[in-house]
Order: sequence, then C-alpha cells, then structure tokens
Amino acid sequence: MKRPALIVPIMALLASTTPVAAAPAPGLVADPLASPMWDNHAAWLLGKAPVRFDPAVIVTMPDVTENQHVFPVTVDARALGKVQRIVVLMDLNPLPVAIDYQPQGALPYVSLRIKLDQRTPVRALVLTADGVWHVGGRWIDAAGGGCSAPPVSRVKGDWAQHLGEMRGKLWHEAADTRLRVSVRHPMDTGYVDNIAAYNIESMQVRGADGAALGTMTINGSVSEDPAFTLLLPPTQAGPVSIHMADSNGRTFDGRLTP
Repeated sequence: MKRPALIVPIMALLASTTPVAAAPAPGLVADPLASPMWDNHAAWLLGKAPVRFDPAVIVTMPDVTENQHVFPVTVDARALGKVQRIVVLMDLNPLPVAIDYQPQGALPYVSLRIKLDQRTPVRALVLTADGVWHVGGRWIDAAGGGCSAPPVSRVKGDWAQHLGEMRGKLWHEAADTRLRVSVRHPMDTGYVDNIAAYNIESMQVRGADGAALGTMTINGSVSEDPAFTLLLPPTQAGPVSIHMADSNGRTFDGRLTP
C-alpha cells in the first residue's frame, strides 16, 4: 500500500514526564520544548534552513485531551505576512506529520482535527518567503491509542456507504471569508490489525477564476472524517471548488457558494 510522501517509519517514543533538553545537532536551534525527536524531525523536514521558535505562530489547542482520536488544532500565522507552507507536526506520533499546507491565495490560517498516540509536542512549522521556518507549539498530554484504534465508521461497518460524502460552508466573517469543509473517510493509519493504511492524501481549493487558493498534503494522523477551516481574502466572494484524492486513487469534488 502506497504511503504519503511525507511519512517515514518512525517508532513512537515514550515521553518523559520531565523532558531533558539535549544538545541540538549542528546548524539546529535548541528546542525550547526539549523533545527527544525534534532534531530528527527538523533534519528531514527542514534541512539546513534557518529555524526560529516564534510566538507569532499561534497554535490554539485544548488544555485537556478529551478524545485522542479527535483533537482540534488551529494554526494562525497571519502575523508573519506572506507564508509559503504550514506543517502540523506531532513529534512522538508514529505518523508525525498531519498536514503540509500551502496557502497560495488563502490567508496563513488552518484549523483541523488530529489523532494523538501519546503525550507529545504538537507544533506548527511555518515557512516564510525569506526561507525561514517559524515554529510554535507546546506539549499535550494524551492517554494514547489515537493512531492504533479503528475509526468509528469501521466499527459501525457503514464507512463504504458514506465514503466521500462532502459537506461545507463558505461565509463572510468580520474582514475575512471563512471556508469549512469536511469529508467522510476512515483515515486508516495502517497501525490497526488487519486494516491497511487508507487516507485522504491531498486537497486543492480553487476560486471562481480557477486560481489556486490552497493546496494541502494530508496524512493518516488527521482524524477520521477530516474537517478543515481555511481563511480566504475578503475579496473572495465565491464560488469555491474543492478537489480531494485518497491513497486508493478515488477523488471527491465539491463546490461551495456563500
């Protein structure tokens, strides 16, 4: 079974209650969260690009993980101006990258729901036009098993009947246009016995003129029935088209008007 390009096999590590900072690898900035996996992830995701741990990257999450299968995360990087990529990373997850989002014509903002397999830092890595990665996030406690338990639709057995059903809304709020879209999909991680990896892999959002508003690579650590909220420029009146593709080659399309 084909896996998304950003996923590499990484064994989940048990997080210490009191992390101890390690010396960073050459060229990397010391991690303020003292994660045992940060240097590793930074090396394969960011290469030798400069990194700045930046409070301008606002990552909003609940203080308590009520459900490790559906954990909401919002990333707001509008204070950085023009942004090229937003990567949501869970250091100690077996599937550490949730999304890699390019807000081409959209604003640098995204909200989604992820799976947490254990206590881990949850971060946003934001690339600006000057080639600098700006990083924000914090540790989150989780009971575990978010990536290794079957989705609800698998337990009910009705996932195939609803596969690809898309819902969404496009509306104006304050000075922005807000888009929310969800799709029915099991988002199987491959870590459940006898259930192969199967997930939405990509999403493209385009305006009425066909111009790209946002392109997203999506991995199995995004929650079942993925839902995303994006912010579009206030001039974006709609309609907006949405195209998704999964790892079995199926495609799903939708169109939203305000």
